Amino acid sequence: MPSRSPAAPTVFGHTVLVSGPEGLLADRAVAERLAVARASAPDVEISEVTAAELDPGRLAEITSPSLFSTARVAVVRDLAQLPAEVAEPLLATAVAPDAELGLVLVHGGGVKGKAVLDKLKKAKVEVVDCPSLKPWELPQFVVAEARRQGSRIAKETAQQLVDAVGHDLRGVASAVAQLVADAEENEITDKLVRRYFGGRAEVTSFAVADAVLAGETGKAMEQLRWALSTGVAPVLVTSALASGLRGMGKLVSAPSGLRDNDLAGAVGVPPWKLRTMKAQARGWDARSVASALQLVAAADADVKGASDDAGFALERAVLGVARSRR
Repeated sequence: MPSRSPAAPTVFGHTVLVSGPEGLLADRAVAERLAVARASAPDVEISEVTAAELDPGRLAEITSPSLFSTARVAVVRDLAQLPAEVAEPLLATAVAPDAELGLVLVHGGGVKGKAVLDKLKKAKVEVVDCPSLKPWELPQFVVAEARRQGSRIAKETAQQLVDAVGHDLRGVASAVAQLVADAEENEITDKLVRRYFGGRAEVTSFAVADAVLAGETGKAMEQLRWALSTGVAPVLVTSALASGLRGMGKLVSAPSGLRDNDLAGAVGVPPWKLRTMKAQARGWDARSVASALQLVAAADADVKGASDDAGFALERAVLGVARSRR
């Protein structure tokens, strides 16, 4: 039987529903459960699938005892896409999981799949909420994120960082991680933030991303070169590009007819940012966003060590993303 520390979350003989649109928080909630499972049962067998992949046979396969380990954890992502014929057997397993099975269900929010969610909540399974943070909550997140990584940052400096990086939570977390890595005496100072976002006030990694998404290639290249010359870390540029493209992907695939406030919530941006994005979206569709994200992923690997010339890798990525527009 797997062991468990009194302070650790329950995993085995237990179902947890990770619910909400903030992907970073959801990924961390899942990772925490898997870490606890591995710590309490080192030979645990872990299966991760998307709901769309499931049929009754596949569900039975990932939730039944294994030949190699008695302990199992099954992670089912994108629960909104669960096929109808799998709903009842999944609910039956979730309500009464085997003592050596941990079941982690991930739902990204929204109304699709709500019937299954309601039944899970009625059955009193544990729920971990992962809501989108409001803009005014981000400085507090920065402070907590720095503390989580063994560093500290003043609230005023945290606000300065948010103003520079923007409101995408993954982008903010990536910026904090980079600053923690370079911070002296375990403190992120305003001087360090200015080092990464120095130069003209309007030139940050997100200004580069905004320019290229809008199709202003010349402006994007000029701002990229200025940003790099004033100390902006290359990894923050790729993070901003990826964040902007992920947001654009949500926007171009959002249902038509939503009011601006509802659409902003679905995309995960404040209303003022949505106005900018709607103007940029005239040059994008789901296919072009996916193509551009592949280019940015390659550039991210380059700036993290795969290439000797991070500046060249970023220029190539900016030009490639610009060409991806329709």
